[in-house]
Amino acid sequence: MLELRKAEDRGSADHGWLDTRHSFSFADYYDPEQVGFSDLLVINDDRVKPLRGFDTHPHQNMEIFSYVIAGQLEHRDSMGTGSVNGVGDIQMMSAGTGIRHSEYNHSDREALRFLQIWIVPDKKNVTPRYHQRHFPEAEKRGRLRLVIAPDEKDGALPVYQDVRVYAGLFDGGEAATLELGPDRHAYVQTARGEISVNGQKLKEGDGMRVRKESKLAFDNGKDAEILVFNLRPREIPEIRRG
Repeated sequence: MLELRKAEDRGSADHGWLDTRHSFSFADYYDPEQVGFSDLLVINDDRVKPLRGFDTHPHQNMEIFSYVIAGQLEHRDSMGTGSVNGVGDIQMMSAGTGIRHSEYNHSDREALRFLQIWIVPDKKNVTPRYHQRHFPEAEKRGRLRLVIAPDEKDGALPVYQDVRVYAGLFDGGEAATLELGPDRHAYVQTARGEISVNGQKLKEGDGMRVRKESKLAFDNGKDAEILVFNLRPREIPEIRRG
C-alpha cells in the first residue's frame, strides 16, 4: 500500500533567514496525523540564506543526519568536530547522552538547501558520536546507494536503529528496484525532480509511506534525487523518556 504525502500539504515556516517545510509535526507545526512514521520522527526541508543558520543548541538521545542538496553546510559541535559539507556529503550524529551543535550556511553568496532527518534510536544514553562521508554522484546514478545502516555495510554511516537509508539519482531511462524484505515499512522522500514509485508519480518535496509491499520499483525519473528508508513495521515513533 502506497500513501502519498504531497509536498504542498507539509507544514511550513518562513523565518526570513530560513524557509522550511516539515513532513512531520515539528516546532509550531502540529498535525495529529503526521507525527512521524515507524522510527522516522522528523524530515525538514530547510533553505538557509548565506551566512545564516542555527545557533548552538542541544540534542539528546536522537539519531540526526543532514543531507545536502545544494550549497555548503557548516557544522560545529561540543565534541570538537568542525566540518563543511557540500553536495553529496552526509553527516550523521548520534546525540546520545547529550550534544550541542550549530549548523550554518558556509557561503556568503549561495543559498543552502538540505534535509535534516531525525530517527528515534534503539539505544539510549550512548556516548555521542559524529560521522561524515561523501557519496559521489557515480555511486548513486541510476541506482540506490546504501548510505546509512546499523552494520555499516558497504561503507554506510552507522545508526543506532534497525533502519537502512538509500540515496539515488534517476533521469530518463534509469531505473532500480529495492527488495524491502518480509514485514517491513518504507518511506520515500523526493528531494528534487520527479520519479515514479511502483507506478505512482512523486514530484519534488513529495513523500510516500509504504506498507505491505515486498519490492519498490523506481523509474521515469526527471532529474530526480531521492532518499528511501527501509523501516521497522510500526506506525509512529516511540519516544522513551528518562
